[in-house]
Amino acid sequence: MQRFLKILRAWLPIAVVTAAFCGLAYLTVQQSLRQGANDPQIQMAEDAAAAFAQGRSAEALVPLSTVDIARSLAPFMIVYDDAGNVLASSAVLHGVTPDLPAGVLDYTRANGEDRVTWQPEEGVRIAAVVIRYKETQSGFVLAGRSLREVEVREAQTEQLAGLVLIVALAASLAAIAFGEFFLRAKKSV
Repeated sequence: MQRFLKILRAWLPIAVVTAAFCGLAYLTVQQSLRQGANDPQIQMAEDAAAAFAQGRSAEALVPLSTVDIARSLAPFMIVYDDAGNVLASSAVLHGVTPDLPAGVLDYTRANGEDRVTWQPEEGVRIAAVVIRYKETQSGFVLAGRSLREVEVREAQTEQLAGLVLIVALAASLAAIAFGEFFLRAKKSV
């Protein structure tokens, strides 16, 4: 029992540090994947808002083809007027433009931009960027795309970090136990 406690005392700080580093590595990669999922939408929304400032119409900026956001990975765009009414949309869910969560346009109105994870229904998660435009007319541009593949990569990263954690914990425990028994046997000789 004494040996076991000695091994545990030596191993516990290593286990804590190992778990912290594996958690940090996972969190860093996960956040990089999720934040990177916004990059195309940032460009789309900023370009569309700039085009509105130059007088282009919503219909001229939003693609004519629709994107079924429950099935497609393609990016899409929705343009709202200042009251939050849809002016043009390339996004459909069950044949209609999905409703944006309450408060998103209010936050964007106050801050100029919002980056949200939007879940219009179970199993449909969207990385969305909303930008306010104000010139001769005011409103909002939302650019979004599915998070399906990003979330697959996040799950793979989580599994890999968990596997590395288990292997590192087992290897460090085995090394400390081996050292304790090996050194003790060597002292006995």
